[in-house]
Order: sequence, then C-alpha cells, then structure tokens
Amino acid sequence: MSRFASYPSLKDRPVVISGGASGIGEAMVRHFAAQGARVGFVDIAEAAGRALADELTAAGHRVRFTPCDVTDIAAYQAAIAGFAAAHGDARVLVNNAAHDQRHDWSTVTPEEWDQRLAVNLKHFFFAIQAVAPGMEAAGGGSIINFGSISWMIMTPSLPLYETAKAAVHGLTRSMARELGRSRIRVNSLVPGAVITPRQLALWISPQDLEDIAAQQALPGRLMAEDCARLALFLAADDSAMISAQHVLVDAGWANN
Repeated sequence: MSRFASYPSLKDRPVVISGGASGIGEAMVRHFAAQGARVGFVDIAEAAGRALADELTAAGHRVRFTPCDVTDIAAYQAAIAGFAAAHGDARVLVNNAAHDQRHDWSTVTPEEWDQRLAVNLKHFFFAIQAVAPGMEAAGGGSIINFGSISWMIMTPSLPLYETAKAAVHGLTRSMARELGRSRIRVNSLVPGAVITPRQLALWISPQDLEDIAAQQALPGRLMAEDCARLALFLAADDSAMISAQHVLVDAGWANN
C-alpha cells in the first residue's frame, strides 16, 4: 500500500496534460492514471509518448496520447477536443509543456522571442480557452499552470523563459477571477530545481547539485514525483476552495 494519498474525486475524472511524455509531465501522467483518472496527454516526443500510453494502457489504466506541438494552437485544441470525445470534457487541465533552453539575451531575435513565449506561455491560455466551456457545463474544474522559481532566484541565461514563467502568475490570477464564478479553480504550481534526466544531461553538474542542496531548506533532491503529488491535491475536490494561488514545491528555496 502506498504511503501517499488517494483521492476518490479523481477516479474517472477526465484530465488533460501537456508535455506528458517525459520528466515532470510523465510523472503527472503516471500519478493521475494511478488515481483512476481518464488521462489524455500531448507531447512532441511521439515515440516516448506512445510507449508511455501503451505501458499504462496495458496495466489497465485509461490513457490516451496524441502527438502534438503545443505551439500549433489549432492542432492542440483539436487534440483536446479528441480527448473530450473519448473521455468526456476535461475537468482538470495541467499546463505543463515548456522549454528551458539557455540563451544569450543580446542575440535574441524577434522571431526567437515569439517562439519562446509560444512554447512557454501562449498555449496555456488557449488550452484554458478550449476546456473552460466543458468545465463550466460540468459544474467546475481545476486548471494547474506550471510556473518556475527560476525568475525568483534570477537563474542566469534564461530571460525569455523567466519572462514567460513570471507571466504565468498573472495569467493564473486573472483567469481565476474570470472563471471562478463557474467553480473553475486556477492555480500555479511552481517547482524548484527538479532533478530530471534532462536537467542532469544538459544543465545540472555535480557542483550544481551541491549548490542546490546548500540553497534548499530541506535535505534531499526535489523529484518530478514531488510535483505530481501536489498536482493531484490541486486537481482533487480536497482543494475545492483554493484558487488564484502560487504554490511552491521547491524544498524551501525561493522567497516568494
């Protein structure tokens, strides 16, 4: 038996997750599926996405994958409609997909600006636009926008990513007001330095691991599963009166 919580309200609940094929997104797909939710997820990594969906389906979970580039808004909204046709209108939306490629601010072009904001922010809004009518008709729902502590701690070489992630806070607050009377909750889940295979391969060195450990109030490494468990709570009826909040899971690092 797991030592972690089970949420009866998530059983059979339709959930949409972006960027679900790896890292934090994969952990969320696995955790929501384990709760008995009907999970639909998108990702540009088609092979990894299909492998994850096939694995979970074979284990008896209700999981569907659609390969999709979330910067193609029409394709992404069509994928969301496809999940609704199969699972019912989404009651939970997890806006997770993002790209934290490092960059030099002095060489950024207008085209690069538009592309980075599209992959890190724009699709959040249009996914909300796609799911909100169904949530309203169903009597409510939960939208979880992924932020980041990177802009709070001034991580270098990420100005476009950090601009988008800071804007997620404004999007969350504004949409919580817009949708609240329909009992749709909108919150930001704000991770710290989550240790994923991608981060270890590209950005986090052994020295970085030591520096992160020194900055965190709690010992140990922050993992994707820590974010997924918070997402479950924010999606479940247990958090029915929580909205417009920015909830950090960072082992006690950032000053928010």
